[in-house]
Amino acid sequence: MNIGGLGMDKNFMGSHSNLLILSLISRKDMYGYEIIKELEVLSDQSFQLKEGTLYPILHKLENMKWVSSYITLTENNIKRKYYMITQLGLQQFAEEKQTWEAYKNSIVKVLGGQKYVNQTQE
Repeated sequence: MNIGGLGMDKNFMGSHSNLLILSLISRKDMYGYEIIKELEVLSDQSFQLKEGTLYPILHKLENMKWVSSYITLTENNIKRKYYMITQLGLQQFAEEKQTWEAYKNSIVKVLGGQKYVNQTQE
């Protein structure tokens, strides 16, 4: 992971990967490579997952029943596995997003004070 050209602690991605992946697939069903690329684009290259990291996370999300998958054939007759969020996954996403917002606001308060938090919420 690379934020603004700085090396980012891998623990950050590990602890927030569920939130980020659930967020992406809550918008539309996606296949693995698409998730990787969309995450890179939306984060301005800050979040860069390798396939060897993503697929174990997706399998974990499937085991938790937060995500399900299905296989389709592309125009070139190639099998592609898509991941979609489940109702349970939507609930989990909402909880994790709420936790993240509270955490983010606490950090902002420490860095810039309550006045800054109020300005960012307006």
